[in-house]
Amino acid sequence: MLSKVFRGTGPGVIFVIIVTLILLWLSAFIDPGTQAATIYESEPMPLYVIMKLMTGANVHAGLIFTFLLLIFVLFLLVNFNTSVFFLGERTFFPAILYVLFSALLPFLQVRNPVLPAIVFLMLALKRIMESYRKPGTAFNFFDAAIFISTGSLFYANLIWFGVLVFIGIVLLRSGNIIEIISSLIGLATPYILLFGIYYVLGKDLEILISGIKENLFTALPEVSFTRIEIVVLVFTGLMILVSIVFLLQHIHTRKIKSRKTFYLLLWVFVISVVLYIVLPSASAEMLWIGSIPLTYILSHYFLFVRKKIIPEIFFTGFFLLIFLIQAFRIF
Repeated sequence: MLSKVFRGTGPGVIFVIIVTLILLWLSAFIDPGTQAATIYESEPMPLYVIMKLMTGANVHAGLIFTFLLLIFVLFLLVNFNTSVFFLGERTFFPAILYVLFSALLPFLQVRNPVLPAIVFLMLALKRIMESYRKPGTAFNFFDAAIFISTGSLFYANLIWFGVLVFIGIVLLRSGNIIEIISSLIGLATPYILLFGIYYVLGKDLEILISGIKENLFTALPEVSFTRIEIVVLVFTGLMILVSIVFLLQHIHTRKIKSRKTFYLLLWVFVISVVLYIVLPSASAEMLWIGSIPLTYILSHYFLFVRKKIIPEIFFTGFFLLIFLIQAFRIF
């Protein structure tokens, strides 16, 4: 069975994941996609401007940088479970699932501001969970808020995930007013520094404010999906629905820290979906963020469901359909 290949923790599993990642991103390097006509490309956030300057106009340089960022995100995904240990098993399942999600929509396999923002989101989630049962005032939430706010200087819509800091306070703490205030200060700090730098350099603050507003509220062009992409999205949606139901049915059997971690991850998914539906500036790129909690929810399903036939069908079908999408892109 295909899913058994990825259940181990040895070097062989890492090798298979790397090979899968290369194969699924091969088409992006053979036939690089064009940057979408989005506001975050025409009016990029400050840190994304620096990223674009680093990679320049060379499409392949941007792809290589994105590919390396993706590898780092895979490391963070595995490390998050290893450090918090909420799945109950050391596994590379989240990594392979994120690899598959990264290739689900080929037009997203380009340089983008979301992946660097995700690095900061993952660091924030880890800091939030490190506050569990920490005595006294936990300044982890201040750190988490700074991480999320800094990430939003790549991808502006990440700032909405600042609500996760306060959700974390409710889930893990007794609502210490100092932690709430410090979290608000943490969210504001990167922007205070940014405005200070602009002021010292004599740059136009109105242009900066206007650019931030446009990134947050300007509608993006409508995305059209191919027939095969629609089929895969429907299949993936069904798989996700089953895994969420399974998690909610069995979450009471998990340890307290595991339950709280899954609740926090569910909030990441809910916020991603709400932003995609409600916010005109959020589009298909939200898949990058929404896939983070899904990798753990699906991993929980594939690892712990007793009857393995249906999950094996789901995983094998998902795996093959992603490769089919990439094959259609090449041929």
